[in-house]
Amino acid sequence: MTPAPRTLELFYDVLSPYSWLGFEVLCRYKKLWNINLQLRPSLIAAIMKDSGNQPPALLPRKAQYLQNDIRLLGQHIQVPIQFPKDFFSVILEKGSLSAMRFLTAVNLEHPKMLEKVSRELWMRVWSRDEDISEPKSILAAAEKAGMSTEQAQGLLEKISTPEVKNELRDTTNTACKYGAFGLPVTVAHLDGQTHMLFGSDRMELLAHLLGEKWMGPVPPAINAKI
Repeated sequence: MTPAPRTLELFYDVLSPYSWLGFEVLCRYKKLWNINLQLRPSLIAAIMKDSGNQPPALLPRKAQYLQNDIRLLGQHIQVPIQFPKDFFSVILEKGSLSAMRFLTAVNLEHPKMLEKVSRELWMRVWSRDEDISEPKSILAAAEKAGMSTEQAQGLLEKISTPEVKNELRDTTNTACKYGAFGLPVTVAHLDGQTHMLFGSDRMELLAHLLGEKWMGPVPPAINAKI
């Protein structure tokens, strides 16, 4: 008899490149590790503010390190990640509020589409340097993920509703209650205990907690398909 899947929550924001890296690795391992991966769209700006944290790119040395780190990790994890040309405008001015509200609406009404739509938004901002603050860009990402124009437009019209706003706020607050000070955050619920892991580089530790084997960021079963 196959044991019931263990539940993992992944709190993420498409404004966070490290969230994309962690997201892809967990999506690759969810069947291999028999986990119920629950995707939790959250707002990184609100988490940073609540915790008193600051974006690492505001410190020049960290910003310089960040660019090289992201480039090397993208190669290692096999994710086509690149820095936007106007990084500070993307991160500090445009932000991700509309995109994360849209993903919240997707999760409420079409949860099976959440993984694909999230990936397409990351592709736009972190691979092709396209604007995700514009409604037409969000719609294009949703349609490329497989949504009909009518579905995507209907969800976009709901991003300013109290239901969507409250859901995103509640999810973000839940991440803060778990102790988040940035994103991504993975929360493992195991044997009545809750373990919060920050960042995309705690996968070996997560494997240890799950009692599973870590086979690198691109496990053999996935690597054969790439």
